[in-house]
Amino acid sequence: MATAAQLAEWRTCPRCGAGLEHREAAVSCPSCGLEQYANPAPTASGLVRDGEGRVLLARRAHHPGEGLWDLLGGFVDEGEDALATLRRELREETGLDVAEVGEFLGAVPDTYGEDGIATLNLYWAVRLEDGSPEPADDVAALEWVPKDRLPPRSEFAFANTIQILERAGATFRDPPG
Repeated sequence: MATAAQLAEWRTCPRCGAGLEHREAAVSCPSCGLEQYANPAPTASGLVRDGEGRVLLARRAHHPGEGLWDLLGGFVDEGEDALATLRRELREETGLDVAEVGEFLGAVPDTYGEDGIATLNLYWAVRLEDGSPEPADDVAALEWVPKDRLPPRSEFAFANTIQILERAGATFRDPPG
């Protein structure tokens, strides 16, 4: 998968070596017929809430956004159903199974880091099995936060996370001004 910026740098066909024709966010080879498009990588994520309405936030352990807050989830593997991804990622990141997948909250485009790949982030409301979530995989910490007292927007790794939280009625502790 290549970004539009990466495709713009391609000069020869990776299949046959002929020169490429460039279009917006795509390249094609007039010799062998190869066509390559800049498509986003899909992710599946959950807005996890508990019985008190608190939101489970994950502090990222790695780049991009190391040390910043995020919601739980990850990239969909080739051939994997998005809800299977959601269940797998939440189990990997919290040690708990998903008890219930609720409402589909939306699909939000973004990038994975400042110069990263384009993503299409799919979100569902989720409830976990009973237990204490423990940070694992690529999560440095987990914290239950009241939805009306989330950290400032500047402390979140991705714009798509902020957008989904706002759609869900969350409010942030942004500094005045």
